[in-house]
Amino acid sequence: MNIGSTTAQTNATILVVDDEGANRYSVRKALQKVGYTVDEAPGGEEALEMIKNQEYDVVLTDIRMQGIDGVELLRRIKDTSPDAIVILMTGYASLTTAVEALRLGAHDYLIKPGTSLDIRQSIARGVERAKNLRRRRRLLDTIKNDVFELTRADVENARPMMETDDEPEIEEPRLPVSTAPADNNGNVMQLGPLTVYPGRYQISVDERPIDLTPTEFDLLLYLAAHRGRVVPCHELVREVRGYPVNETEAREVIRPHVSNLRRKLKSAGQDADVIVNVRGIGYRLSERANAE
Repeated sequence: MNIGSTTAQTNATILVVDDEGANRYSVRKALQKVGYTVDEAPGGEEALEMIKNQEYDVVLTDIRMQGIDGVELLRRIKDTSPDAIVILMTGYASLTTAVEALRLGAHDYLIKPGTSLDIRQSIARGVERAKNLRRRRRLLDTIKNDVFELTRADVENARPMMETDDEPEIEEPRLPVSTAPADNNGNVMQLGPLTVYPGRYQISVDERPIDLTPTEFDLLLYLAAHRGRVVPCHELVREVRGYPVNETEAREVIRPHVSNLRRKLKSAGQDADVIVNVRGIGYRLSERANAE
């Protein structure tokens, strides 16, 4: 997406939080001019109540407010919605506050007085990120549904085998996807030898953690959701990165992410060929799980 464009994401809804009415009005008008739906809250308490009843693409909040300030509001939002996009604004910038905001997961940190263009560009990046996170949640839901169907099919297929004395045919093991107990960061999944932690863009091999970038993480899960077929590079870019390109350009975009993911798997002692390159077509997930 061209973030310098004045065209807003369709149906994007923004919550502006500031105890200064003039500031709220100015920001609201700047965002409404490019098509955003904008709600206002005069403080952190009111914002939390509104968030309970409405899902916002982006929350844009001042830091210095009476009662719940912007940093505390960020902390509380992230406690209940780790994927929430929160942008902080302040006229009293400090390194300590900026570091704390980033540590808590702020999407951006704006210095007031900022221009309307600065605010719109930051919001546009936040909306794009929110869209990608929703795509990832849909991807996880697809995987969970697939897991249920695969598990049910495996149970039904196993019943005739249990009723006969014939030796079962040994099949080449596939890379299974199954759900495991949840932790505080969301549902944990098992992808063959890999344990996947959706809430923190992390996987592990034999309890050795591997931190992934959001693109590497989404790439791995998209291939898992579409296992059994080769996924073209242009489809991976469109679904993982969020923009359309032709196949030639897509190969150049995806190749470094696949290389980095393979390198991280290899450094953890895992076979890097979990992701298979089918020359001239795209990538697929390996049908073999490494024997432990």
